[in-house]
Amino acid sequence: MAHCHARLAHRGRFLSRPSDLGDWLASALGHRPADLAAFQQALTHGSHGGNHYQRLEFLGDRILGLIMAEWLFELYPDEPEGHLSKRLNAQVSGESCAGIARTLGVPTHLRLGKQARDDGGSSSTNILGDVMEALIGAIYLDAGLEAARGLIRRLWSDQVTGTAAVPQHPKSALQEWAAAHRRRTPNYEIVERSGPDHAPVFTVEVTVNGAGSARGSGSSKQEAETAAATALLAELK
Repeated sequence: MAHCHARLAHRGRFLSRPSDLGDWLASALGHRPADLAAFQQALTHGSHGGNHYQRLEFLGDRILGLIMAEWLFELYPDEPEGHLSKRLNAQVSGESCAGIARTLGVPTHLRLGKQARDDGGSSSTNILGDVMEALIGAIYLDAGLEAARGLIRRLWSDQVTGTAAVPQHPKSALQEWAAAHRRRTPNYEIVERSGPDHAPVFTVEVTVNGAGSARGSGSSKQEAETAAATALLAELK
C-alpha cells in the first residue's frame, strides 16, 4: 500500500486528482461535469495509455464546426460563402484551438506519457488543438448541444467578434501576391523533420521564383507552411 501511495504521489506531478480536475473544469469551462470520465479521456494522450482523446476529438471537431458555422452565419448575414469559409477556417484551425487551450491552462492538466512530456508534448500545438476539440466533445456528451454552444461562444468571443475584416490565410495571401505579380505558384518544400513521432517539428521553405524564399517551423507540415508563408509575406511587404 505504501508503494502504491508513493507511486500516486510521483504521478501527481503529471495528473490532477479528481477533485482538483472537477474544480478546474468548473472554473475553466464554466461547467462542472456530472461524470469526469469523458473529460479525463479528453485530456489523455495516446502515450499515456488507456482511453485517449482521439474519438472525442473527432466528435468535438464536428460540433465546433457546426456551432461556428451557425454563429458566423448569424453575425455576417450579407457575406458570401467564400468569406464565411475563410472566417470559419481561421476559427477552427489547430492554432486557434491550441491558443484557447493555453488560455484555459490545459497544458498543466494533460495526461502524457513520460517521454511525450519530456519531449515537450504539453506545449505541442497539435496536441493542444486536438485536446480542446476533445473537451468540446466531452461537454456535448455530458451536457448537450446548448452547453457546447454556450462554451464555444464564450471562449471564442474575442476572436470571432474582434475583427471585422475577412481573415486571409497566409498561404492564400502569398498565392494571390504571386498571381498579381505574374509569378509562379509558391513552392513549398520540407527541408527538415526533427523530434519524436508524437511531437515532430517540421521546417518548410517556401519559394516564389524571382521574389525570394523564407522558412518556417511548426508541429505539422501545414503549420510549418503557414509560418513560412507568413515570413515571406513579411519580407515582400
